[in-house]
Amino acid sequence: MSDDKFINPINKDKVAENPGLLPYAHTAGSAVIRPEDMGKTKGRSVTAMRQQTDRQMNQLYEQMETLARQAKALAQRREISERIYTATVGFEPIINETYYMYEKEDGTDLLSLVAPHEWGRSFKYVRYVAKVLLLADHTWDVTYNEELDKEQ
Repeated sequence: MSDDKFINPINKDKVAENPGLLPYAHTAGSAVIRPEDMGKTKGRSVTAMRQQTDRQMNQLYEQMETLARQAKALAQRREISERIYTATVGFEPIINETYYMYEKEDGTDLLSLVAPHEWGRSFKYVRYVAKVLLLADHTWDVTYNEELDKEQ
């Protein structure tokens, strides 16, 4: 071996210290690096974000519609329950029993144990309004008379 010192043939002024971090290929055999079109990338990202948030907003709107329908049904149940409780009742209603509501000539309501088909010729009311079932929460499940619906 000779006492000669090793001389590096690479010129330090022409070589990067960290060539892997360069924004372009540093040798002829390196992978081609093209700059990203940031406008295109942001556009795709914004489109994806809008689609996702639109889906979530639609889900929330559907949930709100469901809640609004439930609230409306509950309000209607409360109204009919109040009407039934103001009707003439000659007995104590029992939970999970079916009763029949009739309108009298003076415009007031009557709650009865007798179904419309059981009256025969002795039916003495203006009209049969609804079949009602007393629920455990003391509201009423109402099945309106179909003939009454046709008249209105």
